[in-house]
Amino acid sequence: MRCCVSKINHFSRLKIVASSLIFASFLPGCTIEDGESMNLTDLSNVAEIAASNEHAEQGKPVVYQVFTRLFGNKNTTNKPWGTIDENGVGKFSDFTDKALLGIKALGVSHIWYTGVPHHALIGDYTKFGIHNDDPDVVKGRAGSPYSVKDYYSVNPDLADNPAKRLEEFEALIARTHQQGMKVIIDIVPNHIARDYQSLGKPKGVRDFGADDDKTVEFSADNDFYYVVGEDFKVPESNDGYAPLGGEKHPLADGIFNESPAKWTGNGSRAAQPSINDWYETIKVNYGVKPDGSYTFARLPESYRFKSYQAHSEFWRNKKVPNSWVKFRDITQFWLDKGVDGFRYDMAEMVPVEFWSYLNSAIKMTNKDAFILAEVYNPKQYRNYIQLGKMDYLYDKVDFYDRLKDIMQGHGNTADLANIAQRYSDIEQHLLHFLENHDEQRIASPDFAGSAEKAKPAMVVSALISRSPTMIYFGQEVGEDGSEETGFGDPTRTTIFDYAGVPAHQRWMNGGKFDGGQLFDDEKSLRDFYQRLMTISAQNSAMLGSYQSLHENNRKALSTYNHLQFAFARWQAQERLIVVSNFDSENSYQYNLQLPSNLVNQWQLPAGEYPLVDLLYGSSNILTVHADKTATVNVTMLPLSSFVYQLQAVKS
Repeated sequence: MRCCVSKINHFSRLKIVASSLIFASFLPGCTIEDGESMNLTDLSNVAEIAASNEHAEQGKPVVYQVFTRLFGNKNTTNKPWGTIDENGVGKFSDFTDKALLGIKALGVSHIWYTGVPHHALIGDYTKFGIHNDDPDVVKGRAGSPYSVKDYYSVNPDLADNPAKRLEEFEALIARTHQQGMKVIIDIVPNHIARDYQSLGKPKGVRDFGADDDKTVEFSADNDFYYVVGEDFKVPESNDGYAPLGGEKHPLADGIFNESPAKWTGNGSRAAQPSINDWYETIKVNYGVKPDGSYTFARLPESYRFKSYQAHSEFWRNKKVPNSWVKFRDITQFWLDKGVDGFRYDMAEMVPVEFWSYLNSAIKMTNKDAFILAEVYNPKQYRNYIQLGKMDYLYDKVDFYDRLKDIMQGHGNTADLANIAQRYSDIEQHLLHFLENHDEQRIASPDFAGSAEKAKPAMVVSALISRSPTMIYFGQEVGEDGSEETGFGDPTRTTIFDYAGVPAHQRWMNGGKFDGGQLFDDEKSLRDFYQRLMTISAQNSAMLGSYQSLHENNRKALSTYNHLQFAFARWQAQERLIVVSNFDSENSYQYNLQLPSNLVNQWQLPAGEYPLVDLLYGSSNILTVHADKTATVNVTMLPLSSFVYQLQAVKS
């Protein structure tokens, strides 16, 4: 959630806050004939591909993160700090059946609609009863989606008729379900907007902080922490930053009335937070005292491997902080609306016990709910999965970071094998990605400078484990995030301002969603993603076993170097050999070796076995030798990969 850091360093790696501020201690795959390609401008073909991507009940999930207000925007102006009228905005209604089919063609099972809950923004919706937000505590003009001001409503920018905004989102949920996909939205328990006021809350629901005792820094019954005796002061700017780029606005006066001041979202206890703090947000109190001690029941270690039902029963008669109940009620509200899951922002800044309480309640309502959390501390992964009952965590710190190193030319693929071994007991819970709203676009000069360089990394990321794979809208057509849009710097697609997303707009093709304006290299890239993600979503080996082929080949083969990576995946009679070349300049040829233990596991007598590459349909031969080892001769062109499927097993 780097979205909450200042313009000066809001995308720096300092997103992981100091520990003192963190209170929580396929079905067998079909093949594609040689030379066959998908015509991305033929919508009927996209629909056919989408229809083939019906997931089995327990299929490996593919998540498509889409920044909702950017997805359908056809405006190409991209004026820095531009208004909604100048730069345009996407709507819920832009997610037509054609658009959803185009998404589904990527093997997608879940769409994460980012930026749906009503967050602070600079726009006048007073005629709908919505108060104006103060630019002094809003980042960008369109606002950060992680500064939520009303959890019982949705962003009015996204509605054709703001008075019917919730109904329009419910219609989008229904359309998504009709296309066989599920809906995920964000929940941000750690912090809320500085000026939170809910218009949409059900009868009997009290706003955050409405019943707080503001005369004390901390009370177990308060929703916030207070800086007693001091008023909030807007941070002093530096580097020439000014709200709205310096544009005059009646509320942009350097003053925001908050008395007494509250702790800031990242844990700052100052009445005047720094411009580098998450100053537009308030830290929520989860019953953690300022000294870090807890006021709620601790979850026994024996609950680490107990069911969500047991966790729910544990909390049934326990007194818990008011904030816990408020967020439980919020998630139940959205489950009742048809939402299928949640992505939690900065989950490690909230105690594990709260997650046990919340997630068990969610699972009691919908046992299949998809629960994903942003956690950046690998030492805490098992706690949040096992005790916090998370389905999935970001695998950023380790897997994503090492893949990025390799793509940038200063990493070693041995790290990938080591990581797979290190997390072998929880690998199915560690979601893989190469882009999201927090990270740099692959094609940006500060990352890889070319979307093509992601191909081997994407193959490894999507196929190495049983975990879900996530792609970020525009990634599949090589979006580079180069636009200067206002708050923040290029390399990432803006989440703060109104903008169009050029490469994505070419795929959108004025609302036809058929790729009609894509350049040839962008069509080829999207074709690659469709092929790869279909394997990830549908091939039964993705839910089976894994074995690294890296170490043995690294030792035995001089041409298998630190930029090569190979592994095997299998389940029952489905057997895959995956090999990738991360080198962007050089080709390599070698006899890839399979060890005898794997050959025995696959029950392969000596002989030759046909292989077919599931990506592009080329053929090869696996030779099993008398000593029970096996080899396949491969020629690895720059940035190439093969996903070889064993075609037959001799009886």
